[in-house]
Amino acid sequence: MYQPLAELLRPQTLDEVYGQEHILGKDALLRRLIDSGNIPNMIFYGPSGTGKTTVANIIARQTNRTLYKLNATTASTGDIKDIVSQLDTFLAPNGVLLYLDEIQSFNKKQQQTLLEYIENGKITLIASTTENPYFYVFNAILSRSTVFEFKQISAEAALQAVNRAVAYMEQRTALKAAPEAGALEYIAGSCGGDIRKALNAVEVLFAAGRPEGDTMPLTLADAKAASQKSALRADRAGDNYYDLLSALQKSIRGSDPDAAVHYLARLLEAGQMPSACRRLMVIACEDVGLAYPQIIPIVKSSVDAALMLGMPEARIPLADAAVLMATSPKSNSAYAALAAASADIAKGKGRGFPRHLQNVHADSTGMEREQGYLYPHDYPNHYVPQQYLPDDLVGTVYYEYGANKLEQSARQYWQGIKEPPPRK
Repeated sequence: MYQPLAELLRPQTLDEVYGQEHILGKDALLRRLIDSGNIPNMIFYGPSGTGKTTVANIIARQTNRTLYKLNATTASTGDIKDIVSQLDTFLAPNGVLLYLDEIQSFNKKQQQTLLEYIENGKITLIASTTENPYFYVFNAILSRSTVFEFKQISAEAALQAVNRAVAYMEQRTALKAAPEAGALEYIAGSCGGDIRKALNAVEVLFAAGRPEGDTMPLTLADAKAASQKSALRADRAGDNYYDLLSALQKSIRGSDPDAAVHYLARLLEAGQMPSACRRLMVIACEDVGLAYPQIIPIVKSSVDAALMLGMPEARIPLADAAVLMATSPKSNSAYAALAAASADIAKGKGRGFPRHLQNVHADSTGMEREQGYLYPHDYPNHYVPQQYLPDDLVGTVYYEYGANKLEQSARQYWQGIKEPPPRK
């Protein structure tokens, strides 16, 4: 019976699991839990192909427990009850480990049924998800589980797995691999952190290769064809999509143009140009803001040009916008001021208006006829002191001038008008 190479080479011990040293290293918490044999309910969170199922298999083997696997996209509460019925029988003498893949696909009722059995200890749950469990898994299950994050495999760790796969295929085919320079590195780098995908590419190279005597050439061209393009994870329904947008904004906010164009490129390669355009506009207003207010129409023009051009030329004006904002002075003063004002409104503050700010239609409703409004343009420097905030907020300061040159110039200008130095 045919078995994929990725299945044949599935790690049998924790030492064979690549790229998860932060949780499986010698003194890491998950490693110590597994070695102790006291396995709590756990949630494994991370991209596909990073070892979540493999580690569940190893846990079951090391603790001598029966492992049942269910996929939440197709499983029902009846499937869980069937597993429970086998408890305390010869089929599960040491208890059951239930590996539930894609737990976020279970609805609330299904998760509540599951909760009943993990709460009384009849089942030890190892759930996995590619989405952030704090958003997609119900709190009752989260509170009874320990979350471990499986990180995307680095190219260096993937290369170790690729080399192991090549050695295995050499032994199985009795052929000596002759990889072209960069071929194996390309497979490791293009797999998108998915070990399974990398091993599949190695298997394809050997299956479709043309031996030369007792040697199997592995060309870079074939490696590119077998690997194709890395699986960029940017599904709009997925957590990684929002991670990309967040990373783009935080990189520009952090004034790192190299990281900015990296995450922009990933969004564009994943076909998310409209989302990139919207996020660039947000960044212009929120993070550069009043330090360089002209950035807003500039970025808008770049976005308009990108939408008019379409891909691949759209990459150029969007890159211009990203680099310009990353290298521009930053200010979130207006954003912070609005947030502070919104917080007061949420607390019920700021009701009503000063009489002189009301619309003149109020003068014909039986109220006092004179508003007492002072028209600033009738005064020197187009300014006259008067109350603008509601009575309960008089004296409140929301806007603080940013430390950049433009806002400090405005601060000095208004300070000279609103707080003139005393006459000698």
